[in-house]
Amino acid sequence: MSEVFKLGDLVWAKMKGFSPWPGRVSNPSKDLKKPANTKKGPVQCIFFFGTNNYAWIEETHIKPYQEFKDTLVKSSKSNAFKDAVEAIEEFIAKGEVFEDGLDPDSLFDRLKEETIVEKKSVTKTPKPRKETPKAKRLDSGAGDVRRPAKKPRRDSSTSNSNRVGSISPTLNHSTPPRKSGSTLLNRPANIARPVTPPLDVETLSQTLKEKNILPSTLKFGFLGLGIMGSGIVKNLINSGHNVIVWNRTQEKCADFVKAGAEQGLTPSDVVLAADITFSCVADPQAAKDMVFGNCGVLTEITSEKSYVEMTGIDAETSQDIAEAINGKGGRYLEAQVQGSKTQAQEGTLVILAAGDRSLFDECQSCFEAMGKNSFYLGEVGNASKMNLVLQLMAGVTLAGLAESMALADRAGLQQKDVLEVLELTSLACPAILDKGKAIIEGGFPTQLPLQHMQKDLRLSLGMSDQLEQPLPLAAAANEVYKHAKRLGYGEHDASAVYIRARF
Repeated sequence: MSEVFKLGDLVWAKMKGFSPWPGRVSNPSKDLKKPANTKKGPVQCIFFFGTNNYAWIEETHIKPYQEFKDTLVKSSKSNAFKDAVEAIEEFIAKGEVFEDGLDPDSLFDRLKEETIVEKKSVTKTPKPRKETPKAKRLDSGAGDVRRPAKKPRRDSSTSNSNRVGSISPTLNHSTPPRKSGSTLLNRPANIARPVTPPLDVETLSQTLKEKNILPSTLKFGFLGLGIMGSGIVKNLINSGHNVIVWNRTQEKCADFVKAGAEQGLTPSDVVLAADITFSCVADPQAAKDMVFGNCGVLTEITSEKSYVEMTGIDAETSQDIAEAINGKGGRYLEAQVQGSKTQAQEGTLVILAAGDRSLFDECQSCFEAMGKNSFYLGEVGNASKMNLVLQLMAGVTLAGLAESMALADRAGLQQKDVLEVLELTSLACPAILDKGKAIIEGGFPTQLPLQHMQKDLRLSLGMSDQLEQPLPLAAAANEVYKHAKRLGYGEHDASAVYIRARF
């Protein structure tokens, strides 16, 4: 231990790109390895108040707390900084000192408080640690991505609640990075995706009540009861349509059967029982599996059967499916949807259709139940292309919103103020405002899964490759979504891309 700063000293610690932050010289955890490159001088392990993070800081960037308090206490105006100053002052007021240098208010110590109690009776001389650049580290800087090392935990449920609690609702905004010079990503622990409340299938939305739909006398099949499909089927049933459903997870069918739908054991069973079958699954591969797979749609397609593909797919996949359906005498329509979970449940989607015109006309009562507008765009593939163009706009816009909110927070601005001002400008629209609120609240309840947004951007880029149309902004946005997906936020709402932008 250096003679300049001793274990337990209260200090100001400065990390590159951040204001000096109140901290305390502490013992590192066993997972926090000392950096191998210390050519610039001695380093100290600092516990940062307010953020409960640890990092190795060069002594040249450390100053005594009391001596420089009057000067540095005004170095930042962010709420997180004020909370940190408040925390260190409270610590001083309590007069608590621990020989091991650990702060009982820190997240690390809460997770290991039992171990600390056991170790207080025995004083051990820390063994020298072998320095290696490949060692796993507990904390991270704003560099390349790696998974953070796992912390020891007493109980998984306790640990998870503490982790989420430490970052909600503001995701530890305006906090200094946890590790100087580290190549690990400085981000909070994964935020648990909010539990999706069960869908009340039997309750009519106000929008549906006002439509006064005359249901078709045909029987309709529906394959896929996911985040979009479940809302669509709810409105088909409640508008009086005769529906038979299938889902890969059979349990999801129970509420719809209770509300009046029938259930098919396989996709082919649904096609056999229905006049027109809709499909709304995850991606192009799932759409192909639904048609060409074992007990798939194609096995029961005849000249009396029709198929409507509502999955977000590329034009080539849609054309392949159309060729197969038409080859067996059936009719095919692609009906892409613009909207998210809320619009699907309220019946306010926008339907983009292409393919068999007579089938489009026969589906009108269904489209009225599902959405507020439906458009016929001509030959198969046009609807998929239109959908990808619109999704490209949405994906790039949301990535830009996430980066803007991250910049505002890093600059010490209140994000709610940014959103309030934005609402008064010409940029204001429901989508941006809703995603902005999700970013501020920090829970990211799923409206449109992030992995679906990334899928649509990928398909847009595939279309651009075929047409030799450069899409530099879409390509950059796609990488951001891929990164957020890799961090574990694929099933969260697309607004969780903020995690990647901010941390």
